[in-house]
Amino acid sequence: MTLAILNRQRTKRINARHLRAILQTLLEDLGIASAELGINLVGVREMTLLNETFLRHSGSTDVITFDHGPGTGARNGKAPGLHGELFVCVNEAVAQAKRFRCTWQAEIVRYIVHGVLHLLGHDDLKSEARRRMKREENRLVRRLGLKNSFAELSRAAKIRP
Repeated sequence: MTLAILNRQRTKRINARHLRAILQTLLEDLGIASAELGINLVGVREMTLLNETFLRHSGSTDVITFDHGPGTGARNGKAPGLHGELFVCVNEAVAQAKRFRCTWQAEIVRYIVHGVLHLLGHDDLKSEARRRMKREENRLVRRLGLKNSFAELSRAAKIRP
Protein backbone atom coordinates (compact mmCIF):
# COMPACT_ATOMS: atom_id res chain seq x y z
CA MET A 1 0.00 0.00 0.00
CA THR A 2 1.35 3.40 -0.99
CA LEU A 3 -0.17 6.50 0.56
CA ALA A 4 1.49 9.82 -0.27
CA ILE A 5 0.39 13.04 1.41
CA LEU A 6 1.74 16.26 -0.04
CA ASN A 7 1.03 19.56 1.70
CA ARG A 8 1.37 22.38 -0.82
CA GLN A 9 -0.61 25.06 1.01
CA ARG A 10 0.08 27.51 3.82
CA THR A 11 -3.42 28.20 5.11
CA LYS A 12 -3.28 25.68 7.98
CA ARG A 13 -0.62 23.48 9.55
CA ILE A 14 -1.54 19.85 9.02
CA ASN A 15 -0.16 16.78 10.75
CA ALA A 16 0.41 14.51 7.74
CA ARG A 17 1.21 11.53 9.98
CA HIS A 18 -2.19 11.76 11.66
CA LEU A 19 -3.94 12.29 8.33
CA ARG A 20 -2.26 9.12 7.05
CA ALA A 21 -3.57 7.21 10.10
CA ILE A 22 -7.11 8.44 9.39
CA LEU A 23 -6.75 7.44 5.74
CA GLN A 24 -5.50 3.98 6.71
CA THR A 25 -8.50 3.56 9.05
CA LEU A 26 -10.83 4.57 6.21
CA LEU A 27 -9.29 2.07 3.81
CA GLU A 28 -9.44 -0.70 6.44
CA ASP A 29 -13.11 0.08 7.17
CA LEU A 30 -13.83 -0.17 3.44
CA GLY A 31 -11.93 -3.46 3.15
CA ILE A 32 -9.37 -2.02 0.75
CA ALA A 33 -6.11 -3.90 1.01
CA SER A 34 -4.35 -2.43 -2.02
CA ALA A 35 -3.99 1.26 -2.76
CA GLU A 36 -1.72 3.70 -4.51
CA LEU A 37 -3.23 6.95 -3.38
CA GLY A 38 -1.93 10.50 -3.37
CA ILE A 39 -3.51 13.20 -1.23
CA ASN A 40 -2.53 16.72 -2.30
CA LEU A 41 -3.43 19.51 0.12
CA VAL A 42 -3.52 22.69 -1.93
CA GLY A 43 -4.47 26.34 -1.76
CA VAL A 44 -7.13 28.18 -3.68
CA ARG A 45 -4.84 29.26 -6.53
CA GLU A 46 -3.74 25.72 -7.38
CA MET A 47 -7.25 24.31 -6.98
CA THR A 48 -8.67 26.99 -9.29
CA LEU A 49 -6.08 26.11 -11.93
CA LEU A 50 -6.89 22.38 -11.65
CA ASN A 51 -10.65 22.98 -11.71
CA GLU A 52 -10.50 25.24 -14.74
CA THR A 53 -7.95 23.12 -16.64
CA PHE A 54 -9.36 19.64 -16.10
CA LEU A 55 -13.05 20.13 -15.30
CA ARG A 56 -13.66 23.35 -17.24
CA HIS A 57 -15.35 24.90 -14.17
CA SER A 58 -14.48 28.43 -13.10
CA GLY A 59 -13.06 29.14 -9.67
CA SER A 60 -11.99 26.87 -6.86
CA THR A 61 -13.72 23.78 -5.47
CA ASP A 62 -13.37 21.55 -2.40
CA VAL A 63 -11.99 18.28 -3.82
CA ILE A 64 -11.04 16.91 -7.21
CA THR A 65 -10.49 13.19 -7.78
CA PHE A 66 -8.32 11.70 -10.50
CA ASP A 67 -8.78 7.95 -11.00
CA HIS A 68 -5.61 6.33 -12.34
CA GLY A 69 -6.87 2.75 -11.98
CA PRO A 70 -7.86 0.32 -14.71
CA GLY A 71 -11.47 0.36 -13.49
CA THR A 72 -13.61 1.35 -10.55
CA GLY A 73 -15.87 -0.44 -8.12
CA ALA A 74 -15.78 -3.98 -6.78
CA ARG A 75 -14.51 -6.60 -9.19
CA ASN A 76 -15.29 -10.30 -8.89
CA GLY A 77 -16.60 -9.87 -5.34
CA LYS A 78 -13.18 -8.74 -4.10
CA ALA A 79 -12.41 -5.39 -2.59
CA PRO A 80 -10.93 -3.19 -5.31
CA GLY A 81 -7.53 -1.61 -5.21
CA LEU A 82 -7.44 2.15 -5.45
CA HIS A 83 -5.14 4.02 -7.78
CA GLY A 84 -5.68 7.73 -7.83
CA GLU A 85 -5.03 11.21 -6.59
CA LEU A 86 -7.15 13.59 -4.55
CA PHE A 87 -6.63 17.33 -4.52
CA VAL A 88 -8.11 18.91 -1.40
CA CYS A 89 -8.43 22.68 -1.06
CA VAL A 90 -7.74 23.63 2.54
CA ASN A 91 -9.10 27.16 2.01
CA GLU A 92 -12.44 25.68 0.92
CA ALA A 93 -12.46 23.42 4.01
CA VAL A 94 -11.99 26.44 6.27
CA ALA A 95 -14.79 28.38 4.52
CA GLN A 96 -17.21 25.44 4.39
CA ALA A 97 -16.56 24.53 8.03
CA LYS A 98 -17.89 27.93 9.06
CA ARG A 99 -20.93 27.47 6.83
CA PHE A 100 -21.72 23.98 8.14
CA ARG A 101 -20.67 24.72 11.74
CA CYS A 102 -18.01 22.06 12.00
CA THR A 103 -14.23 22.10 12.13
CA TRP A 104 -12.02 22.59 9.11
CA GLN A 105 -10.30 19.33 10.05
CA ALA A 106 -13.60 17.43 9.77
CA GLU A 107 -14.19 19.05 6.38
CA ILE A 108 -10.80 17.85 5.13
CA VAL A 109 -11.63 14.31 6.26
CA ARG A 110 -15.03 14.60 4.55
CA TYR A 111 -13.38 15.66 1.28
CA ILE A 112 -11.00 12.71 1.42
CA VAL A 113 -13.88 10.30 2.12
CA HIS A 114 -15.79 11.85 -0.79
CA GLY A 115 -12.83 11.41 -3.13
CA VAL A 116 -12.25 7.79 -2.08
CA LEU A 117 -15.93 7.05 -2.69
CA HIS A 118 -15.54 8.43 -6.21
CA LEU A 119 -12.57 6.11 -6.72
CA LEU A 120 -14.81 3.24 -5.64
CA GLY A 121 -17.30 4.11 -8.36
CA HIS A 122 -19.78 6.31 -6.51
CA ASP A 123 -21.26 9.12 -8.55
CA ASP A 124 -22.96 12.33 -7.47
CA LEU A 125 -24.28 13.64 -10.79
CA LYS A 126 -27.87 12.39 -10.43
CA SER A 127 -29.98 13.12 -7.36
CA GLU A 128 -30.60 9.52 -6.17
CA ALA A 129 -26.94 8.55 -6.61
CA ARG A 130 -25.92 11.78 -4.85
CA ARG A 131 -28.18 10.94 -1.87
CA ARG A 132 -26.72 7.42 -1.62
CA MET A 133 -23.19 8.77 -1.81
CA LYS A 134 -23.91 11.45 0.82
CA ARG A 135 -25.38 8.86 3.20
CA GLU A 136 -22.27 6.69 2.83
CA GLU A 137 -20.01 9.72 3.21
CA ASN A 138 -21.80 10.76 6.43
CA ARG A 139 -21.62 7.22 7.80
CA LEU A 140 -17.89 6.96 7.13
CA VAL A 141 -17.07 10.41 8.53
CA ARG A 142 -19.02 9.60 11.73
CA ARG A 143 -17.25 6.27 12.04
CA LEU A 144 -13.82 7.84 11.49
CA GLY A 145 -14.63 10.51 14.07
CA LEU A 146 -15.29 7.81 16.67
CA LYS A 147 -11.91 6.20 16.00
CA ASN A 148 -9.76 9.30 15.43
CA SER A 149 -9.46 12.82 16.75
CA PHE A 150 -9.83 15.17 13.80
CA ALA A 151 -8.45 18.00 15.96
CA GLU A 152 -5.09 16.22 15.95
CA LEU A 153 -4.77 17.11 12.27
CA SER A 154 -3.77 20.64 13.26
CA ARG A 155 -1.14 19.61 15.76
CA ALA A 156 2.44 19.24 14.68
CA ALA A 157 3.77 15.71 14.70
CA LYS A 158 6.03 14.96 17.64
CA ILE A 159 9.58 14.21 16.59
CA ARG A 160 10.93 11.11 18.24
CA PRO A 161 14.58 11.03 19.33
